[in-house]
Amino acid sequence: MRAVLHRDRVKARIVRFDRKGRPEGRVVEILERSKQPIIGRLLQESGVWLVAPEDKRYGQDVLINKGATANAMVGQVVVVELTEPPSLYGQPVGRVKEVLGEVDDPGMEIEIAVRKYGVPHEFSDACLGMARGLPDKVRAQDKKGRVDLTDVPLVTIDGEDARDFDDAVYCEPAKVGKGKGWRLLVAIADVSNYVETGSAIDVDAYDRATSVYFPRRVIPMLPEKLSNGLCSLNPDVERLCMVCDMLITASGDVEAYQFYPAVMFSHARFTYTEVAAILSNTRGPEAAKRKERIDDLLNLHDVYGALLKARRVRGAVDFETTETQIVCDESGRIEKIVPRVRNDAHKLIEEAMLAANVCSADFILQSKHPGLFRVHEGPTPEKIDLLRGYLKATGIGMTVGDNPKPSEFQAIAEATKERPDAQQIHSMLLRSMSQAVYTPDNNGHFGLAFEAYTHFTSPIRRYPDLLVHRVIKAILLKRKYQLPALPTPGEAHAKLARRLASRVRAPEKKLAEKFESTPDSQAWEAAGLHCSANERRADEASRDVEAWLKCKYMREHLGEEYGGVVTAATSFGLFVTLDAMYVEGLVHITELGGEYFRFDEMRQELRGERTGIRYGIGSRVRIQVSRVDLDGRKIDFRLVRETDDLTPRGVKDAHGSPMQNFKTAVKKAFTKMSGKTGRGEPKAVASASRKSSEKKPSAKSRRSRK
Repeated sequence: MRAVLHRDRVKARIVRFDRKGRPEGRVVEILERSKQPIIGRLLQESGVWLVAPEDKRYGQDVLINKGATANAMVGQVVVVELTEPPSLYGQPVGRVKEVLGEVDDPGMEIEIAVRKYGVPHEFSDACLGMARGLPDKVRAQDKKGRVDLTDVPLVTIDGEDARDFDDAVYCEPAKVGKGKGWRLLVAIADVSNYVETGSAIDVDAYDRATSVYFPRRVIPMLPEKLSNGLCSLNPDVERLCMVCDMLITASGDVEAYQFYPAVMFSHARFTYTEVAAILSNTRGPEAAKRKERIDDLLNLHDVYGALLKARRVRGAVDFETTETQIVCDESGRIEKIVPRVRNDAHKLIEEAMLAANVCSADFILQSKHPGLFRVHEGPTPEKIDLLRGYLKATGIGMTVGDNPKPSEFQAIAEATKERPDAQQIHSMLLRSMSQAVYTPDNNGHFGLAFEAYTHFTSPIRRYPDLLVHRVIKAILLKRKYQLPALPTPGEAHAKLARRLASRVRAPEKKLAEKFESTPDSQAWEAAGLHCSANERRADEASRDVEAWLKCKYMREHLGEEYGGVVTAATSFGLFVTLDAMYVEGLVHITELGGEYFRFDEMRQELRGERTGIRYGIGSRVRIQVSRVDLDGRKIDFRLVRETDDLTPRGVKDAHGSPMQNFKTAVKKAFTKMSGKTGRGEPKAVASASRKSSEKKPSAKSRRSRK
């Protein structure tokens, strides 16, 4: 392994299997050296310059020749390009390509992450030049062939810190058949009008595939002139859009829909907080400022109620999870970490977007045109078996079938939401599911309980949405959208793309016949893998930055004690999330006390062999921050003392309630320590107990024994 580095492609041979049956091998041939630059800190040891990689998977320091430091100072973060690969008897050699700055500089964690994960963060000159040549506003010729919706009071509803607005909504009561219903308009920014297939902007957008969101910074998929200007549905200006116009029944079913290009005029820019306040009190101060829009918002809330009703009938999975938001100061330091609260305004927009996405998927399917679907498959047989075992072990009394439906998962979630261990159960339900991917083979969306689903509503920040817009436009014009020959996924995420490809199950026979292996179908498959891989890459880069910020934040709190909840149990310890800060760290198994703990995979808990104390998801503990590893992005906790409820909440065994079990375990432990029992005692206590209870034998008896 000394001759290879992380990301090198090699040929290996399996030479043996270890005692656990795991294959062991050796590198036979190095097929391809990685061209990915290495990020690290420049150090000097005994007059020798070297760079210690920030990514610990590289495993070797890189030697830097004296004239190749690019005037970087000791301790600075640099980008290194390899000039000599490692060998069996020599370290890799490189030259400093770029100096990023000091490790504590504001925003350095983002600069490291974008290079570490190969996130494209600079637009090409051709792309920027083309963006500068675009108009600043909608021109008269742009409106030709479009429906004029400028008089319709469409509004945007987004977060307080949003800068790009890609969706607007409007709702009014309508008669659907003989019953009551609504007409719901979802207008989405028409990015495809300005980003032509194969153009310089399109090439850069495809390369990025998604916008990447960091605390205090966004790396957009499109140049700012498009993402925050020409394609953003800003208030009081005309904008081009694609509209999904729907008729929705009182039961929440989409009775009819149509797509068409339009020109719109946003009549207001709302925030989620503002809309939630208006809906909760139509006579309050927020409502007084927006009197002319109150009825429209109430109509939106009514149609949301109908769509929510349909969601429950479908049995779509809807688990309540806590998402957090990092609030930073001007220097980039964390001020606080707060939970994101989802109110009715969030859910209202979410349901409207879901309805539009389902209509777009149905439109593409009905036309028999290839496209990218958002596919979320059900759990694998292995995960089903693990989930069944867990549900049985915890005595829930409910289970899932061999081919489970989302309604079964939702039924378990509903039945257990009042239990003290609901968080643990919902976490296991989520873990048993697969990750969603983009693919031309429609296998449905398991979590949302849709037979077909795609992404239509965010073309400013997601490339699959832009492709869906192009397909819908082609269908409206009775043409076929031809996907150009796309480049293969870049080296940084080629491995991830192959892994995603192996997860996508073979489509049904009908679909296999419909999309035969042609250059066109292969291009769509490649586009799906590329977009899925880049989505994962963006998530990993965002998590890396958040972990770095949290580690830096917790360095200021070393030695302090906090209460927390166990969010995961493993064979090597417990992951605990702090109540006050929403920061996760590891309590290693050696920090749990002076006894042996066994990991129960079925129950997902650690159990002490001597005391019977159990730690599982949902257990409340008190910890001390003991160590922070900024380079490794790791925080270690030490168990200080347990709170009243030490066992996983709601877990019972043959002896009764969790609290009774705990009290019994503590009583046994104290009994053993006081020497009143002979079995299973610590040796020192047991020997002391015997010495105090036995009489000293006489000299005569000693001689007879001898």
